[in-house]
Order: sequence, then C-alpha cells, then structure tokens
Amino acid sequence: MEASDDTEEPPLPLALTRFQVSEEFGFLLPDPLTELPAPYGPWMDIAHELPQLIVSHRLRSRVHQMPQLSTQHLRGREELRLAHLVLSCITMGYVWQEGEEGTVQVLPRNLAVPYWEVSQALGLPPILSHADFVLANWRRKDPNGNLDTIITLPGGESLQGFVLVTLLVEKAAVPGIKAIIGALRAIVQGDEETLHRALQELAGAIEAMREALRRMHDYVDPEVFYTVIRIFLSGWKDNPAMPHGLIYEGVSQEPMAYSGGSAAQSTVLHAFDELLGIRHREDSAAFLHRMRDYMPPSHRAFVEEIQRAVSLKQHVLSSGDARLRAAFNRCVSALTDFRSYHITIVTKYITIAAAKAKAGRAEPSARAGPSGAKPPSALEAKGTGGSHIFSFLKSIRDTTREGMISA
Repeated sequence: MEASDDTEEPPLPLALTRFQVSEEFGFLLPDPLTELPAPYGPWMDIAHELPQLIVSHRLRSRVHQMPQLSTQHLRGREELRLAHLVLSCITMGYVWQEGEEGTVQVLPRNLAVPYWEVSQALGLPPILSHADFVLANWRRKDPNGNLDTIITLPGGESLQGFVLVTLLVEKAAVPGIKAIIGALRAIVQGDEETLHRALQELAGAIEAMREALRRMHDYVDPEVFYTVIRIFLSGWKDNPAMPHGLIYEGVSQEPMAYSGGSAAQSTVLHAFDELLGIRHREDSAAFLHRMRDYMPPSHRAFVEEIQRAVSLKQHVLSSGDARLRAAFNRCVSALTDFRSYHITIVTKYITIAAAKAKAGRAEPSARAGPSGAKPPSALEAKGTGGSHIFSFLKSIRDTTREGMISA
C-alpha cells in the first residue's frame, strides 16, 4: 500500500499544510469569515460603513465613541484574521480621514489596544498589509463564483477591482507554489523528468500571474487609484506626511513606525526568488527582507525553508541537462517579464497619475482627494511600502534577469 511506502521514505523537504498554505488557494485565506461574533458588533458596524464615514469626516468621532472591547472572545485563526482586517481598515481610515495634512499622532486606546492584541496573536504588525487587504478580504458573492471584498475603503469599484485583481494574481500563482514542492522533492529523489515537469508548471503559473495582472486596466481607474485609494494603503514609516510614526495609546508611549501595504509583502515572489536562486542587490534585498515581517509567520517560514533547501540552480547546472536548463530559464524569463509588466502598471497608476494630479493641483477646479482634501503628494516617487519605487522595481527586475543560466 502507498501509505506504508510513504512512512518509510525520508521526510519530504516541504509540505504545504505545515505552513498554512492551501492546495487550492495558495497563500490566500481559504473561505474567510465575513462576520465576527456578536460582542464585536461595534467594530463590524463601523467597518461596514467605512467609505461613507471617511468621506463625510465622521469616522474619527465614531471611533471615539466606540467601546473598548476585550479580544478574549475571539477564537481561532479565521476570527483573528477578520478582526485584524477590520481593525486595520478602521485604523487606516482614522489616520488618513483628513488627507496628508490632517494626520493624527495618536491612535486612541479603544482601537489601539485590541488591535495590538490581535496583531500579537497573529504575529502580524498593527497596520493594514497585503495579508489583510488581499489574502483575507474576499468572499463569494454568488454561486457563479463572482467575488466581492469583505471590507472596503473609499474608491468604489476601482478599490474593489484593485483588491480582487491582486487576489486573482495570487490565485494564478497556486500551481507554481505546488510546483516548488514538486521540484524540491524531485531533486531529492533524483527524478529529472518530474523536475522538468515542475519547472514547466512554475513557468506557466508565473505567465498566468502576468495575464491576471493585465486585468488591472479593466477594473481600476488610475486617477481614482492615485488620488483616492493610495493614501489608505500608506503607512507611517518612510512617509514624509507622518515623519514621527504613530503612538498606539495604551500600548507604547513612544511612536511606532510601520510600512504601508505593498506588493513586496506577497509571499509568492519571495518563494519563487528563493527557489530560483535570484539574488537582489543589497538595498533592494534589505527592503524585501523587511517586508517579510508583514507576512503571516507561517508563510515567512515557508520562504525560509525554501532558502535552506537544496539549490535548484546548482542542481540544474551540475546536471548538464539542456532540457532542464531551458525549463529553468523559462521560469526566470517569466519572472523577469512579470516584473517588467509590474513596472508598466506602476508607471500608469503612479507616475502618470501623479503628474496629472500635480497639474490638477495648479487648477482651482482640481479633483479632490479622498475626503475633499487635495490629492496626496508625499509619496509621489515612493511606493506605499516606502520604497523609492522605480529604482527598486527596476533593480529587482534586472537582478531577476541576471539569474538566467547561460548556455
């Protein structure tokens, strides 16, 4: 019987379930909860009204009236992840309600203390991250498979489109995540045919991720993204609008600084880089490494396990197998193309949109930002995570290309 054969083999290099990675959904949280238990009604009531409360400048006063709730009634990972998403979105709205020039220095105790406790329980930072806004923020709208967000922020259909297209990129990566397991297992077992197949699957998944990313053009308006959405993804580290960080009242008397949400917080590309042996330049690598602190700890551990595993690149080089080398290079090429396409997206949604917003600010009839304030400008040349976005993206694209094995 197969089961007994498995027990006699040495332990496999990796198993997805060990790292809370789903066979079907990858790093996405499978079927997230959409409601918290009854005691947390005050949080959910605010969360479901966030866009209206922010735009009407009423969110801060609603938060001040909110009871301070104990987190002891939250049970299990799914409830904690939803609580973190809810408190993260309320926090971003609270901080940025009045735009860049009306930020706060203190997050009030009734929000800061439970937020800190939930963050500590999950091993996540107390700020909205990719793990919240994308991985844990989706639900099925109808039996046909149409998706919706659970919690939203200002930005309407473009905000929803931004989250769901990013989610589709994560979903497209799933065969590639499984191919990592297959590739490392095949190296250990000396099975070149299975290794070749795994590399083809990985390349196909990365190509599918790029196709999914193309849908951003269909669902997200660049002007809405830049002038309305982007500020709510911004953090209080490396951000000129909040140079001193944020005091979490009841948690610390000193301000704390956290980076905003960023594609660099997605575990997928970190895992692919480690498998393919891509080595980024020092400053880019340092930023990427810091972004791992914004991943669920089990996902971060998955990346670290791949890093410690046998070297795929060395195996392909020493095999002298032209088919393996071509399959490996197809993966690296697909990853390079994905990163090039991401630069195209960022050019449209940040650089060109920023130039238009800047031109608009010179006109009295300029379109207003999220709550009637002027469009944000503090991060014109930076990503929401705080990186100098173009030098960073071009650097990691170029070092990815350098990972090719020459003939």
